Amino acid sequence: MSILQANCPSCAAPVEFKAGSTIVLVCPFCRSAIARTDRGLQDLGKVAEIAESESPLKIGLKGTFNGVRFELTGRAQLRHELGGYWDEWYATFSNGWVGWLAEAQGNFYLTFYQPLPSGTSVPSFDALQVGESLTGISSEPFTVIEKGVATSVAADGEIPYQLTPNEQSSYADLSGRDKAFGTIDYSMNPPWVFVGQQVTLADIGLESARPAEREARRVSTAAMGCPNCGGPLALVAPDKAERVTCPNCNSLLDVDQGNLTYLKALKSTNADINFVLPIGAEGVFKDVKFKIIGAVARSVDIDGETYYWHEYLLYNPSIGFRWLVHSDNHWNFVESVNAAEVAADSNVLGARSATYNGTKFKIFQDANAMVRYVKGEFYWRVEQGETVRATDYVAAPLMLSQEATKNEINWSVGTYMTNAEIEKAFGVSDLPKPWSVAPNQPFTGRFYYTWGLLPVLLLIVVAIVMVPVAGVTTAVLSQEVSLPPMTNATAAQTIFSQPFDIKANRNIRISASAPVSNSFAELDVDLVNDQSQEVESVNIPIEYYFGSDSDGAWTEGSKDQDATLSSLPAGKYTLRVEGTWQDWQQPMPVSLKVEQNVNRGVNFLCAFLILLIVPVLGLFRKISFESRRWKDSMFSTSGSDSDE
Repeated sequence: MSILQANCPSCAAPVEFKAGSTIVLVCPFCRSAIARTDRGLQDLGKVAEIAESESPLKIGLKGTFNGVRFELTGRAQLRHELGGYWDEWYATFSNGWVGWLAEAQGNFYLTFYQPLPSGTSVPSFDALQVGESLTGISSEPFTVIEKGVATSVAADGEIPYQLTPNEQSSYADLSGRDKAFGTIDYSMNPPWVFVGQQVTLADIGLESARPAEREARRVSTAAMGCPNCGGPLALVAPDKAERVTCPNCNSLLDVDQGNLTYLKALKSTNADINFVLPIGAEGVFKDVKFKIIGAVARSVDIDGETYYWHEYLLYNPSIGFRWLVHSDNHWNFVESVNAAEVAADSNVLGARSATYNGTKFKIFQDANAMVRYVKGEFYWRVEQGETVRATDYVAAPLMLSQEATKNEINWSVGTYMTNAEIEKAFGVSDLPKPWSVAPNQPFTGRFYYTWGLLPVLLLIVVAIVMVPVAGVTTAVLSQEVSLPPMTNATAAQTIFSQPFDIKANRNIRISASAPVSNSFAELDVDLVNDQSQEVESVNIPIEYYFGSDSDGAWTEGSKDQDATLSSLPAGKYTLRVEGTWQDWQQPMPVSLKVEQNVNRGVNFLCAFLILLIVPVLGLFRKISFESRRWKDSMFSTSGSDSDE
């Protein structure tokens, strides 16, 4: 590596340009930004000292990416137009690569300059729309997730571009699948594009890096006082906080690297500001301990009604920020997701459904969410009354949420948590009980209409198996008999069948048919055991009527009827038939049939209906549960939107 040694044009101290790609070096003695030109060194002006943070990175740290060694040789610190700072580390690779390692909110993004293919261009900054898809930059499309203006506020070490102190530049951040990440830098014309990916410290060989111990931190949590009332303040994340509320005078304060500025007193609100969890409470989620550092009361207005909920900002120095949402006493643990991993059914703003991680989500709500009240500290410049377009999609137990402004779009996924899980996480008890059904609350009665159907299926299988096992129906008697004319309308006539054999342990069906026409025949049939003379009696009424009226032809009854008996002892039997009929002056021919082993299905049907009670009730519970879920939605679940 060739080293250019020179003297600072401002203070004459010796300086060294170690990397051939370095354009600007910050003098470690006088903090001047020194540019290397073809005519020599140029003093660009003083830059502020880097505000130290809990970053595990530092100049001189060496790592490896894709098998190539690199060294961090420079650092730039930039301020977001809405508040907040992020660091960009200049990585010099052993093979000549030049990379940028951006660090923001505990995440790391390694990018490299990407020349655009011939004939390809990117939209102008003003024409670029948040949420739109850009193609041609790489093999996979990118989604625009943010556009803004950055201000260069501090730098250290060697920088590969001409950094001008306090210079502002427009940029757009892009997100792609599989952690792909990109940035369009509009400070050049035409704009430069940087493409890479989100990485972990382990990905770049820096897994052993730890936050440096600072002898004197820029922000002291112990010595802060409210500039409005003088009351003591303590920040949990002093290096990342942008806003904090004073617990003593209820003032909203601006945090600028430890310099507190009074903004205004928080306005009174109709929102419930009695948060059930206090600032400072610690809870464990996914085996990580988080601390509540801020709380927000938010609301949406739908059809003239205002709905409020609470959001708690969770913080862990190693993991970053998460959210805990409390609405109608239901809870959700919320994490950010890659916008490029979300596929919408139409325009990314206002889509009726979205797919994430293979799960399809249905739209539940799309409204402007307003900040009503804040307490604690926050990593952005929160304002009472600020609004974002909030769209929620549900697929219980998950809720996919999009928050969009003109210049930024964020996606997150919330996982439903029960009161018991929250109480266990924070070590508390007696949290308020939830009411109604939450948008992404899972239905817990699925067992009843899934596993509850198992006995029904087993019954059907048994019934199918038992048909051949039990045997087929056999006829033991089939005979035509004729009852002689009656002497009067009430004097019954009796006739006997021929004897027949009955086997044991088989049910019996006795069938009779008679040629009645707009008349009836009443048959009392006795099944007589010829040996024991025991009698089993059944009544078989036969009637058949027909005619026509203004509604057309009609019929009633049947010429065939039957009766069933349970199994009887084996033996020889005879039927004794005693009958009366309407046309008693005429003989009445009767066809008799006796069958055994008859499959009537009564027992099966009774068992089937009884076993079906549990799954049917479970299904009704499911329908009622879903009805209560969607009654609060802004969108109908009819048609394709209601498919589960």
